[in-house]
Amino acid sequence: EVQLVESGGGLVQPGGSLRLSCAASGFSFSNYAMSWVRQTPGKGLEWVSSIKSGGGSTSYADSVKGRFFMSRDNAKNTVYLRMNSLKPEDTAVYYCAKPALPLVVVTSRLEEYDTWGQGTQVTVSS
Repeated sequence: EVQLVESGGGLVQPGGSLRLSCAASGFSFSNYAMSWVRQTPGKGLEWVSSIKSGGGSTSYADSVKGRFFMSRDNAKNTVYLRMNSLKPEDTAVYYCAKPALPLVVVTSRLEEYDTWGQGTQVTVSS
């Protein structure tokens, strides 16, 4: 069974940092690019970042560029999202997502993801 399990969310003050993790199982993790997508009540689903299967290349939404950093450890079947300088507008449920096809990097075309985790809540508030 393909599974993605996120962790690391929580309550943090504006300007703070968090690191999210997503543990993957049930598929050849190193063959797939991976992404983070977030959901807020007002904006719906928003693509945040993606990383290539080998980890050598990342891409970010303009809203998080320079503050968020995505990485992966293929030996541990895990992707990470380091979030710095957090703002109240970063408050959301964060999901990791797996594309349907290996090696293809998917960003904002949400219909091209076939597996999502359960999400982890990030709340940025003083």
